[in-house]
Amino acid sequence: MKRSLLAAFCLLGAAGSRLDAQSGISGELKTEYIPHSSYIRPEDSVKTDSKSDFKRVDLSLSIPLSVKKNEAGKVKAWSLLLNSSYAKMSHRNYETQLFPNQMLNAQVGLQHMRPLGEKWSMMMTASVGVYTDMENIDFNDVLGQGGILFIKHFSPNLALGGGPVLTTAFGVPMIMPWIYFDWKTGSKIKFNINFPEGMEAGYQFSDKFALKAAVGLNGMTVERNKGGKSTLLGYQQITVGLRPELKLSESLSLRVTGGTALLRSFNENDRKIKSIFKAKKMEDPRFASTFYVAVALRWNLP
Repeated sequence: MKRSLLAAFCLLGAAGSRLDAQSGISGELKTEYIPHSSYIRPEDSVKTDSKSDFKRVDLSLSIPLSVKKNEAGKVKAWSLLLNSSYAKMSHRNYETQLFPNQMLNAQVGLQHMRPLGEKWSMMMTASVGVYTDMENIDFNDVLGQGGILFIKHFSPNLALGGGPVLTTAFGVPMIMPWIYFDWKTGSKIKFNINFPEGMEAGYQFSDKFALKAAVGLNGMTVERNKGGKSTLLGYQQITVGLRPELKLSESLSLRVTGGTALLRSFNENDRKIKSIFKAKKMEDPRFASTFYVAVALRWNLP
């Protein structure tokens, strides 16, 4: 699968990140920092003296609109999803500007969760948002996406799900896969995959503290006008690190991730499906691996 698909997956943002029904307003405020690292020229893979950093703040909110339980105690819920990601980059020693200084992805959507019998459940999401480099905001910056996930609960400790994701990131509707896997042994060892968001495995030392190893797949997409034509610029990053989690109270927790940004790259495509799958003559512009840190504050109001 080409790297350009990653940015399209990440359009789902917060819509797919919370698979548990909440009775109160839940959310996350997250900041990320990647220091300046060398730009690797795509035509010859040479590491240059040009450098770029990456700083991002992300705010996600899930607001319950309706939460009901059936006779078996299973939850059926509707929620309003709000998400906004703002990134700022600074660049050094470039002869011409290759990458945007700012990126904004903001979306609003609906999420519906319901049981399907004793062993199955379903989650649907649909959202629309603005994806812009903040230079010229118009209707071309508006993109829609959505997905449906079917989850089989084999036991209280094991669940596996999959389904399609629909995105208009490439100008026409396109369907991609969505995969979910959650497994735990008792209350201590936990393993979770939520593709395309990432995966984590960890150990719950106590009610207040857990330590996890995490792989994050993340990105942003912005619409740009290039030569009078609407194009999509995708930014992708893959991070690996350790993530201690501290429960500050019954409704508040702190997550700190430190590790390495293995991949940071950009790609630009016409808003056509064939642009994704066509063979490229050279690699995408990318940056050397470097340090990565993120701090997130999560809350779930009763």
